[in-house]
Amino acid sequence: MSFLGWMALAGGLLLFMGLSSVYVRRLPISTTAVYLLLGLAIGPLGLGWLRVDLGESAAWFERLTEVAVIVALFVGGLKLRLPFRDPAWGAAWRLAGPTMLGTIVCVAAVGHWALGLPPALAVLLGAILAPTDPVLASAVAVNDAADHDRMRYGLSGEAGLNDGMAAPFVVFGLWWAAEGRLGSWVGGWFLQRVVWAVPVGLAAGFALGWGVGRLAIWLRARHRDTAAPSDFLALALIALSYAGAQMVGAWGFLAAFAAGVGLRHAEVEVTHDTSNPARLEQPPAERMVAAEVEPERLHEPAVAAGVMFAETVSFGDTAERLLEVMLVVIAGVAVAIHWDSRAVPLAAALFLGIRPLLARLLLAGTATTAEQRWLMGWFGIRGIGSLYYLAFAMSHGIAGATAREIAGLTISTMALSILMHGTSARPLLAWYERRLASRDGS
Repeated sequence: MSFLGWMALAGGLLLFMGLSSVYVRRLPISTTAVYLLLGLAIGPLGLGWLRVDLGESAAWFERLTEVAVIVALFVGGLKLRLPFRDPAWGAAWRLAGPTMLGTIVCVAAVGHWALGLPPALAVLLGAILAPTDPVLASAVAVNDAADHDRMRYGLSGEAGLNDGMAAPFVVFGLWWAAEGRLGSWVGGWFLQRVVWAVPVGLAAGFALGWGVGRLAIWLRARHRDTAAPSDFLALALIALSYAGAQMVGAWGFLAAFAAGVGLRHAEVEVTHDTSNPARLEQPPAERMVAAEVEPERLHEPAVAAGVMFAETVSFGDTAERLLEVMLVVIAGVAVAIHWDSRAVPLAAALFLGIRPLLARLLLAGTATTAEQRWLMGWFGIRGIGSLYYLAFAMSHGIAGATAREIAGLTISTMALSILMHGTSARPLLAWYERRLASRDGS
């Protein structure tokens, strides 16, 4: 397709979604499922306008999905406003840690014993499919920094953390496949990729986001600057946190997510210190400012923080939606070439057995209700994070028939996840809201 053809296709899709949004929202499926169906419609299974073979496009697809994931992780971190001691974080850590690790082990077992994959490739497949998605889970995740619902908070925190937490195990699968057996390299992998890379990525990203946030708010308030480009600030934090972590051997995905959390915590501290010294429950700073703010009001740090965050979150949401449309449509196109019917039993085992049971078991003892634990077990949506790790694996040693096999299982499982979770999200969330209303009323 020519450049003009690409422009016309992208413009047509965006125009269609922009004009039909009110009708799409009334459908019993998520907008993400609509994007996937659009990809199927314009791909080889439909009109044949576009063809995507990841075996031929792994290099650029890796970079595209990499950018999408780090933007989504940063934006997701911006919306998580509760202090780390709050019980809502407990579910996120358990889902991103032991639940994800259990998922890798169980998917690897299914891949090896049921699908006949060699152990190394089975572990690689488990690691690729383990992370839940920070973009496609928007219907069930925190979309407002004032939302403290523990089901949404757990899913949002999990999606932000486990895209980075899965990285060591993707590398483990690749190294195992390259070495052919387990050996002395496992110790080096553990020290370098887990003991060092995970905590350093989280700490460096948080420190950068918090420090830059405090500095930016102080400068806005001191100079009463109403024209400061908050979108540049967001892009700078995304780039610097990711690149800085990668350069010191830490995980950039964790750093990007932690930078968003750190920036938000800078806002929380400024808002509490300047407008609420008693540190009572306070809404996000962006809720306390109007669309237009006079320069004289910016001397109040809480107002400066509100203006900055209103612009940053708006920019992040727009970038996230654009990347979601592009990548899910491409995934829909790619299904025609990479469909693997063996993904049906794999997806059934993952969605109906492995994920719900692990979540129900490992969330026991957290400050969540039974229905919240079951919903968090069901809404383990697979998506763009898995696409990135698939492209990463194909660019770092997995090739030929092996690459086609892993690609087919990954893309097919992702497509099934989008359809199954996208179809069930609205009725299940409506039921959940009724349960909450009934409990509050009683």
